[in-house]
Amino acid sequence: MSVSIDKTNSVVLSADHITKTIGAKNIVDNLSFDIHQGEIVGLLGPNGAGKTTTIRMIVGLIQMSKGDVKVCGHSVRHQFVKAIRHIGGIIENPEFYPYMSGFDNLKQYQRMSEGVTESRIHEVIKLVGLQDAIHKKVRAYSLGMRQRLGIAQALLHEPSILILDEPTNGLDPAGIREMRDYLKLIAREEGIAILVSSHLLSEMELMCSRVIVIQEGKLVTERSIGSEVQTDQVTISFRVNKTQPALEAVHQLNDVRVIGTDTNRSEIILQLKEEIIPQIIKILGDADVSIYRIEESKQSLEEEFLKWTGGNRIA
Repeated sequence: MSVSIDKTNSVVLSADHITKTIGAKNIVDNLSFDIHQGEIVGLLGPNGAGKTTTIRMIVGLIQMSKGDVKVCGHSVRHQFVKAIRHIGGIIENPEFYPYMSGFDNLKQYQRMSEGVTESRIHEVIKLVGLQDAIHKKVRAYSLGMRQRLGIAQALLHEPSILILDEPTNGLDPAGIREMRDYLKLIAREEGIAILVSSHLLSEMELMCSRVIVIQEGKLVTERSIGSEVQTDQVTISFRVNKTQPALEAVHQLNDVRVIGTDTNRSEIILQLKEEIIPQIIKILGDADVSIYRIEESKQSLEEEFLKWTGGNRIA
């Protein structure tokens, strides 16, 4: 079940019940979520959860069996050219001509893309911090510099969403921090939505405003994290017998924000001031929703991931 999370920014990407079936098995199973302008969203899941398959369907590398993805209102299935114009991404390791400079590699991409100006090339070079190295040959670049050049290339045509599959893979701690800082800068300065998959949970906690957790191709939970959590409020999980009626009931209160659900445990996770808790209990009771447990959530993303997925390994 998809989570209702209040967002004032516009929806850039909407996955609507996307499914990928191979043989008799659903690799991705009826998965739905939205991504909004300027937010960084982490896609998490254990080995074989369907993360890479989901990303490949979004960018059109493999066909969906059911459902659709809309990017800025354009269907990936039926309006692919219009939809893909709004996407920039690195799905595998970025590949360049090693004997050419970083600048010449970007110029080569410019020739293959409509509307990319010389000034835009300089903008993205500055944005990813490659001013001092852009005229060096790519063969002399470190892995982190190659990743940043790949992001620069993906940003040239001014996409609305950037999709990255394991962008920090193989980087040392300094490179990981550098990549995180640049992605946050891109989201803030360019207003670009970013969808990123990674197995580094601590890094996702520092980078993302929200995470989408999938297991066996299905949505497990969708959860706000990081800077969106207000210090004057607490995060409380309510284990209930009926999740959807509970969500509908709490939406009656303006001072309560739904930041996630856990469908496996039949929980709703709310951010609120603690004095509102008695009102929540009353509203749920009036809606004929039984409450089995109420607890404050102070767990790290790693601890919560292990709870959501039953301890399965992430990759």
